[in-house]
Amino acid sequence: MTKIRTLTPRLANQIAAGEVVERPASVAKELLENALDAGATRVDIDVEQGGVKLIRVRDNGSGLASDDLPLALSRHATSKIYQLDDLEAVTSLGFRGEALASISSVSKLLMSSSEDGEEAWQARTQGADMVPELSPASHPQGTTVEVRDLFFNTPARRKFLRTEKTEFGRIDDTFKRIALANFSTNFTLRHNGKAVHSLRSGEDQLSMERRIAELCGRAFMEDAIHVNVAASGLKLWGWLAKPTFSRSQADLQYFFVNGRAIRDRVVSHAVRQAYRDVLFHGRHPAFVLYLELDPATVDVNVHPTKHEVRFRDQRLVHDFLFRTLHRVIADLKPSDSLPGAMDASAMQSALANEAVVNAINEQRPLGFAKAADAAGSTGNFGAGYQPAPPSQNSDWKGLYSDTTSAAESADLTSVAPYSPQPLSETSAADIPPLGFAVAQLKGIYILSENEQGLIVVDMHAAHERITYERMKADFSANGLLAQPLLVPQSLAASAGQVEAAEEHQLLFKKLGFQIDVVSDESLIIRQVPVLLSQANIEQLVYDVLVDLEKYGTSDRIEAHVNELLSTMACHGSVRANRKLTIPEMNALLRDMEETERSGQCNHGRPTWALMTLNQLDKLFLRGQ
Repeated sequence: MTKIRTLTPRLANQIAAGEVVERPASVAKELLENALDAGATRVDIDVEQGGVKLIRVRDNGSGLASDDLPLALSRHATSKIYQLDDLEAVTSLGFRGEALASISSVSKLLMSSSEDGEEAWQARTQGADMVPELSPASHPQGTTVEVRDLFFNTPARRKFLRTEKTEFGRIDDTFKRIALANFSTNFTLRHNGKAVHSLRSGEDQLSMERRIAELCGRAFMEDAIHVNVAASGLKLWGWLAKPTFSRSQADLQYFFVNGRAIRDRVVSHAVRQAYRDVLFHGRHPAFVLYLELDPATVDVNVHPTKHEVRFRDQRLVHDFLFRTLHRVIADLKPSDSLPGAMDASAMQSALANEAVVNAINEQRPLGFAKAADAAGSTGNFGAGYQPAPPSQNSDWKGLYSDTTSAAESADLTSVAPYSPQPLSETSAADIPPLGFAVAQLKGIYILSENEQGLIVVDMHAAHERITYERMKADFSANGLLAQPLLVPQSLAASAGQVEAAEEHQLLFKKLGFQIDVVSDESLIIRQVPVLLSQANIEQLVYDVLVDLEKYGTSDRIEAHVNELLSTMACHGSVRANRKLTIPEMNALLRDMEETERSGQCNHGRPTWALMTLNQLDKLFLRGQ
C-alpha cells in the first residue's frame, strides 16, 4: 500500500477549521462578512452561551438559489473570485471559499436562503455527515445561518474555550469591528435573548459619530479629532483621540483598510511614532481610522483569518500615516479642547486687542514670547519666537539659563499692579482660550479665568513643552554637527542590514553618520553626530538598521536626539516655587496657545485642566 493517501473531505475541512474557526468569534466574523458581501442592509445576530450553543446570523442580502446552497457549504467554492486577476485586487471581505465548509465540519449547521423572497430552501449538515440535506423552507429574501453546538464532534478543541463571558466579549469585539466598518448597514446583537446593540444606519458624519459613541464610548467621541486627508493615492479619515485621552491597554484601536479590520505592524509603528512624545509612559492611544487605497496595492491573501495584509509600498503607507497623524496632533491647540471652542480667527483677534497686549507685555523677565509679536510671527513654536544665530546656540544649557537665575534676581515688589479688564466686561471674541491669569498657587500652578471657568496650569510642565519645541525647531534649522571617530567602530550585520545601510547612505549622512560597507556582513562607523558622541553608537546604528530592514524607515536617531533635548528643556524650564508676576503668567499662557503639543509636557503629562462654572456650582450645590 502507498504511504501517501488523499484526506477525506471531512478530515480536510476539520484541518482547515483549525485555522479559520478558532473560537465562536471566528464563526461570527465569517458569517457577518458573508452577509455584508451579499449586499445586506440589515444584519441580526443572536448568540447563546457565548456562541457555543448557538450563533444565528440573519441578513436581507441577495440570497442564494437552491442550486447554490450545497455549493456554498463545499470547500473552495465561492462567488467572490473566479480567476487570478480577481485575487490580486480583492474588494470583498471573503474570497477563500473555506469558511462555511470549515464551520459545518465542527458544528450542526442550518442554512436557509431565498433569492427572490418567494421560493426558499434550506441545507443542513451535522458535522460528521458532510453531504448537506436540502429541503424547501419558508424564508424572506436573504439568508439565515444557524450554527449550533460548536465543536460538538471535536471535544479537545472545546476544552480550549474560555468562560461564556470571555467568549461573548470576543464576539462583541468582532461585532464592533464589523459595525464600525459598515455605517450603511443596520445591526442588532442579542445574547441569551437580551439586546446588547441596536445600531441604525447612516453615512453622514453625525450618524457615524453616534455609532462610534455607542460602540467606543461617549468619552472617546468627546475627546476625538476628525481626520480627513488624501495624498499620493492614499486617503486617511476617521477619528483620533487626543493624547489626554489615553488607555492603559491597546483596547480602543480600530484600523480599517478598504473596509477590512486589520492588525499590521507597519500601521502600529507609524501610530506609535506619531504619539511618541505626547503620551505618558505605559499608555496607549485610541483611534478609529480608515485607510483607502487601490486594492491592487494591498495583498489581503496573507493569512486565513484575513486579519493581516501586506502593502506593496509599505514605506509610502508608513510615512503617509505618520506624517498625517503627527501633524494632526501637533496642530492641537488649547482652544480645540474647550467646550464651544473659539476658532483661530477669534483667538488672533483676542491677541491683537491692544489693551490685552499692553497688559501682558508689562514685564517679561522669564523670556516668554511677546504677545504683541503673535500677529507677525511665522514660526510654529511660540508667538514671536525667533531662533538665535547658530553662534549663540552652541551651549544649549546656557540658552535658557535666565530661567533659573531670574528666580533669585526678580524683585517682585517693584512690579506695577496688574488689573485686567473684568471678563464680564470683555466680549467673548477678546478672551483668549486660556484666559487671563489671576493668581499663582503654591508656586506650582497658575490659576486663570476664561470664558468657561477656571483654568489650572502646571507652569513647569507647560514651560518645559514650550522650551522643548523651540529647541527642536532651532536644532532642526541648524542641523547636526558631526565629528569623525578617532578609532572607527566595526559593526557585524546581516546581509539585509548591510543592504539597508547602502540603500540609505543619504539618510545616515543627513543625520551626521558616515557608515561604510566592509563586506557582505560587516560595516564600519567612521563619523557620528556631536550630540550623540556619548551614546552607545553601535547599538543605536544596529537598531536603526533593524527598523530600516523591517519598516523601510527609522526615527531612532531623531528620537534619541529629542530625548536629549527633552532633558535639557526639563532642566532649563521654570521650577516649582518660582514666584511669577501676573504678566509672566499671561505671557506663558499666550505661548501655550501658540505652541505645538502644548497640552502635554515632554513626558506626556497634561499641562492644564479646565473646571467649568457648572462643575464649580456642583461643588457648592448652587442651583440644586
